Amino acid sequence: MDMLRAFKPNIIKAENSRKLAQEALNQFIDSAQKAIETKGLFYVAISGGHTPTVFYELLSQESAYSQIDWDKVHLFWVDERCVLPSAEASNFGLAVHTFLLDIPIPGENIHRVSGESTNYEAAAKEYEKVMLKVFGINPGQVPQFDLIMLGMGADGHIASLMPNSHALFDTKNLVCAVYRMDGGLSRITLTVPVIKQASRIVVLISGQNKAEIVQQVFQSEPDEVKYPVHFLWPIMQKITWLIDQQAASRL
Repeated sequence: MDMLRAFKPNIIKAENSRKLAQEALNQFIDSAQKAIETKGLFYVAISGGHTPTVFYELLSQESAYSQIDWDKVHLFWVDERCVLPSAEASNFGLAVHTFLLDIPIPGENIHRVSGESTNYEAAAKEYEKVMLKVFGINPGQVPQFDLIMLGMGADGHIASLMPNSHALFDTKNLVCAVYRMDGGLSRITLTVPVIKQASRIVVLISGQNKAEIVQQVFQSEPDEVKYPVHFLWPIMQKITWLIDQQAASRL
């Protein structure tokens, strides 16, 4: 069965990475304005990696960030690598270098993961406590982000939910540690229930190296273990897929 027809995903194809970033910025500003207008606050979680870099750089420009009341924004991270915040691999560090120092967001509204902690489980629990406090909810409840911005890896992973990982099926915690045994960096990530609870999700995918995985995930039967992105299929109506022409070349 053709998954594209069965699920009717909302795919916006961008001509290049710059236009992809501009569309991501539009989605971000629109979500922020609507949330603030509706309830006076905007809860958002962002990702790292190469793809959102240009979007973050656009967000650092006054013409963009001036459209948002940053006093009412609470900024979280979808996931973080277990490194120092100053490390090149840090998702928080990427935000600092691209936009965080430019926007007028109160420091207390920036909620980063303690990736530098040597106790990953404790860091995950601490981030969960922060989320509960900021959202004003009790243990056992799942926060509802207004917007979660995701990428997708060349293996079909989202956040730090890797293929064949136990973290894919963690429904008890809001945040969990993902240990890498292959020499890669361990990570701390939001779990599937938190991601699926979001009011709106935007997935950014760019580059020729993503063309094969984009074709596979959209044209194969759902298999959440092999392609963690398939966990999003039941909530397809809440997702906007921003894919540049290179990544979408096989669709």
